[in-house]
Amino acid sequence: MEAKTLEALEKFISDNKSKRKFTQSVELAINFKGIDFSNQQNRLNIDVTLPKGKGKSTNIIVFADKRDVSEKAKSLGAKQIIPSAEIPSISNDKVKRNELLDYDLIAEPGLMPVIAKNLGQFLGPRNKMPKPIIGDMEKMFQNLSGSITLKSKGKYLPTIHCVVGNETMPVNDIAENIDSVVNALVKKVGKPAIKSVYTKLTMSSAIKIM
Repeated sequence: MEAKTLEALEKFISDNKSKRKFTQSVELAINFKGIDFSNQQNRLNIDVTLPKGKGKSTNIIVFADKRDVSEKAKSLGAKQIIPSAEIPSISNDKVKRNELLDYDLIAEPGLMPVIAKNLGQFLGPRNKMPKPIIGDMEKMFQNLSGSITLKSKGKYLPTIHCVVGNETMPVNDIAENIDSVVNALVKKVGKPAIKSVYTKLTMSSAIKIM
């Protein structure tokens, strides 16, 4: 990231830091040109590892019934453990459904059908269906805390949104994460296809950085 852009980013985050009781995320919006995302061949589905992570180590919700899975998840810092018995009630509660969108979700493989039945229509279109717990859960936590997926969705508008950190992180770390996202997209679609890049905090307006 150019020094001038980095300076502008630093001032923007400083000016918009929240005095609320929660930590704001730093979000990115990338706009494209010359790409028809309604064409399935052009749609994006790229996993990007943020070199400095998202700044949240306890931003994971686990769907689990088994005691050993629940205890392991708690020891790793899971924000919440949701048993299968609670899933139907969440599906009927707009507030609780929307809260799920703020977290990374993982689940025991055996609970995926009940999650799909009750929450699939809500989570699926938003690319938030839980990842099944396979193998080392600790490694899953580590990967989730530092990885994002850039995916075309919705009405396949020429834009993608993602989280690249939070307001408590050093600006240089956020900038490094932003560069990783942009570089991954340039590698996939080419630099001319990227029209503009904006950033914002959860509760702020956006500014153009590229």
